[in-house]
This record gives sequence, structure tokens and C-alpha cells, in this order.
Amino acid sequence: MESLLLLLLSLSSLSLSRFALAEIFFEERFEDGWKDRWVLSDWKRAEGKAGTFKHTAGKWSGDPDDKGIQTHNDAKHYAISAKIPEFSNKDRTLVVQYSIRFEQDIECGGGYVKLLSGYVNQKKFGGDTPYSLMFGPDICGPQTKKIHLILSYQGQNYPIKKDLQCETDKLTHFYTFILRPDASYSLLVDNRERETGSLYTDWDILPPPKIKDVKAKKPADWDDREYIDDPNDAKPEGYDSIPKEIPDPKVKKPVDWDEEEDGIWRPPKIPNPAYKGPWKRKKVKNPNYKGKWKTPWIDNPEFEDDPDLYVMKPIKYVGIEVWQVKAGSVYDNILVCDDPHYAKQVVEDHFERNREVEKDAFEEAEKERRAREEKEAERAKVESEKRKKARDSRGRHSRRHDPHDYLDDYHDEL
Repeated sequence: MESLLLLLLSLSSLSLSRFALAEIFFEERFEDGWKDRWVLSDWKRAEGKAGTFKHTAGKWSGDPDDKGIQTHNDAKHYAISAKIPEFSNKDRTLVVQYSIRFEQDIECGGGYVKLLSGYVNQKKFGGDTPYSLMFGPDICGPQTKKIHLILSYQGQNYPIKKDLQCETDKLTHFYTFILRPDASYSLLVDNRERETGSLYTDWDILPPPKIKDVKAKKPADWDDREYIDDPNDAKPEGYDSIPKEIPDPKVKKPVDWDEEEDGIWRPPKIPNPAYKGPWKRKKVKNPNYKGKWKTPWIDNPEFEDDPDLYVMKPIKYVGIEVWQVKAGSVYDNILVCDDPHYAKQVVEDHFERNREVEKDAFEEAEKERRAREEKEAERAKVESEKRKKARDSRGRHSRRHDPHDYLDDYHDEL
């Protein structure tokens, strides 16, 4: 028993020491004091187009004390940022993670975050502020339901070439982007890997290292016939004399057939079961087959490698800058660090505590919403029937006292 306890303590110690080695550049749970770290931008405010954030756990949070910031006004631009200790991701893994819950029928709007480099006037932070990374979901109508992954390189923004679909339900989801020093990346949603690849292949940042040799031509002696006619196969004797059709042996000449009057009787034709079509040699494997010829790849003369392709400009800010037709998105659990294991544990801890409770709360809220809608529909139906009865009553009253009715009666009597 003592040895088992020592083993558990040892494993726990190793786990803690591993997290102790992780460097957390920024972590925001929006607890007390969060306003001291975040600056709400005045971008679009003079035009009356700037939205505000509400500090809340939302309508169906798994934990009412676990608050985030929620977009609060419909049809507005939102811009808020936090300054963090400057850091570089050179020679280290970069992890960007956060959670978001779309409580509204968003219709059209973003739910992404940004990493910013250089000096930023946070009170003027907006859509035209340069960024190093833009990451997260964007939904607009039935067509656009994507995850943005846009990287800045030498002052130009490059979106990922892959079509990445985001979650569209109304529960909390964690989005995680991991960028490694070998220029490989992973995209996770709720700790499940959604996509993986390389900056070299999935972005058009650099020209491709390899290109097809457009000048190459298939060699004249290249044999790409997988099968050939069997040279030893010979046509059977009399094969070509086999007719396609033969007289139907089951049909007999009618007994009343008169050849002088009806002509020479000929039985109808049917397909000849012995006829096999035009003769063709059998096919055999081609001993000289070299495979299908493909255009060869060659080194791209325009490619110049950049071993620091993955390195962003030193990061100094985390920002949220989105437009939403309908507000109601809850941002929370923002994390920037260098340890994917720590980020994974954050997601596991959150879901273990909150996932089922949140689902139950959401289902209860939906139940109440449907009940309200049914009640409202019933009330509207009753009001409609009342108005109809009132119109019918006014119509009958009008007909009883309409003087034209008496004139009509008078003319009838005449």
C-alpha cells in the first residue's frame, strides 16, 4: 500500500513539475480585476456603431460563478484588448486557446481572437489594426461557418488554404491553435484534433519548394499499357461464319400459309446464343509496363527557405475585434502559452466540471423558450379571433342600420 501511495505521489509530482516548466504568457478567466487588464476601444464609438461587453456567466453556464465577457448590443463592432508581457515564439511552441459560446442566433458575426505585435493604441484598436494572428470561428448565413487561421508574414496577411468548419450550436467550445518550431501546426476543437499540417503546404506564404516540371515529356519508349493483347491467342476456325441471328426453331409455319398468296414463309429471327461478337484477343499483363507516367517534380527556383517562417513578431497584446448582427457571444478562458499539455488540461478540467451541467441548463432554457413561444402563439391566436369577432360584429351592425338596405327593400316593393 505504501509503495502504491509513493508511486501516485511520484506521478503527481512529475505532472506538476511538467506544468511548472510551462511558460504562461497570458491567461484570462475574467475573474475579479479583469477590467484592469482590458481596454475597451473607442473605435466606431463616435459613429454610434461600437458595442460594449457584459461581464456574465451567460444564460446557461455550467457554473454561474465562472464568468466571461459577452457581446451585449446588436449590430455593433466590438473591440477590446489586453496588454501582455512581450514575448517571442522563436525556438518554442506557441499555443493560443480560448472558449466561446454563441448563445444567440448569430446570423452573421465573428467569434475570433487576435494576437498583436508592436505598439497598439488600445483606445483606437479596431479592424484596421495590424495583427500577427487571427484565429477562431466566423459565421454568416448558411454558407459561411468557418474557422479563421490567418497569419501575418512580412506585413501581409495569409489565410489558411483549407476549409475549416466551426461549431454552430449554442454550447461552450474551446478552440486551440498550436504552432511549432518546425513550422508544423495543429488545430483542435474541444481537445480533438480537427486539422494538422505545415506552414509550407497549407498557406501560400512562401512559393512551394517543389513544382512540376512543365517542360518534361513522356519518353518515347515509355510503355504505360498495363495489359496488352495476348500474341499467342488465335481466332478459332470458323469464328467469323457464326451468324448474329438464327431462325427461331420454336416457330413453325402456319398450316394455312399459302406461298402463292402470302409469299415464301420465313421464320422470325432470334439472337444466336453461339455468337460472341467480333473476335478479340485475350488481354495479358504487359511485361514492359512501367506504370502511368507522371510529370516529375523539380526544385522550385523561386523558392527560398526561411527557417524562421513560424516566428511571429514579438507579441504584446491579445485582442477581440468582431462585428455581430446579433450579440450574445461569451468569451472566456483565454490562454497564450508554450505547453500544449497545460492547454489540454485546462479544457479537460472545464468540461469535467461544467459540460453536463451546461447541457442540462441549455435544454431547460430551450424548454422554457418553447413554452413561452407556444404561450405567445396561443395568446396571438386568441387576440386574432377576438379581432375577427369584433369585425364581424361591426359588419352585422352596419348592415342592420345601413339606409341603403331600406332603399333596396323599397325598390323591391315597387
